[in-house]
Amino acid sequence: MNRTIFQFPKPNTPTHFKSSHERNLTTVLLWTRPFRKHFDLDEDICQKLYHIPRCLVVSQRLLFSTADFVVFHNRELMKKEKLPLHLPRPQGQRWVWMSLESPPHNGNVKQYVNIFNLTMSYRRDSDISIPYGEIVPNPNPGKDLDLDLLENKTHLACWLVSNYRTGHTRTAVYQQLKSIVPIKVYGRWSGNPLSPSEKLPTLQRCWFYLAFENSQAKDYITEKLWDNSYLAGTVPVVLGAPLADYKAVAPPHSFIHVDEFASLKDLGEYLKELVKDKKRYREYFNWRKDWKVMMNKDWRKRLCTVCSKQDSFPKYKVYSDLDAWSAQEHQ
Repeated sequence: MNRTIFQFPKPNTPTHFKSSHERNLTTVLLWTRPFRKHFDLDEDICQKLYHIPRCLVVSQRLLFSTADFVVFHNRELMKKEKLPLHLPRPQGQRWVWMSLESPPHNGNVKQYVNIFNLTMSYRRDSDISIPYGEIVPNPNPGKDLDLDLLENKTHLACWLVSNYRTGHTRTAVYQQLKSIVPIKVYGRWSGNPLSPSEKLPTLQRCWFYLAFENSQAKDYITEKLWDNSYLAGTVPVVLGAPLADYKAVAPPHSFIHVDEFASLKDLGEYLKELVKDKKRYREYFNWRKDWKVMMNKDWRKRLCTVCSKQDSFPKYKVYSDLDAWSAQEHQ
């Protein structure tokens, strides 16, 4: 391959990328391990774990000159990790900006002008969408519900929170809602933390779980819905992304959105009604007959997705204003 200094295009000027199909192997270089976490990157990890062929994920920077994609995790860039702008950038190499944080927690991305070719985030409109979780078909469709999920409920509503800040919208909602319905609070902030092994069994005893995100942002739906609510076996009361975003990814009639009510008093009264009406409450579990939750926690799976999605990538693309894209809150 011809190795030249990559010339960043002017805004709206297309850049030609050589098709990865012209080579037998696609190499994805992870520039810095997210949160400095260690995980094995065996040569055939994508094939072995996820049945994605001809995909090599590496972290050795000496392979920069042969990498088809270079993935940069934004959190490390925020911590003064430098982009390799001093290195000759191979013709056709694409740089990927990766973040699972909401816009207020991405730092200053205005500096990244005409640098990144692809985005990788929880957002559905990312070039590489890596949601925190998703629903997949139940391998045993129509199977009766696990009645244990509906029994032994001891708390009307529960909230697991460690990052408690007075300026968050979710904090204001909690403060108002707790005067209407009893809320059991867990987490470091309350002085009542839960270990990983305690979390799901404890939350299963709650009729409702407050799946309140720390930001109200487009498609920002985290493990609070998928893990703390669905996998725990409770009904999520959600706050964060717009209602339409939840409807786009979650099973019908599986959650309750704060925005569906004229007031928090109305929401609280509705929760009380469901506790008294077991039949109506049970309807929030009917989706489980046909669907199951799959969590996406493995960074290796996320990186292998670059290879499986590459056929959908535009041939000519560069983000001239990454900040404007990342800051979008609504469709």
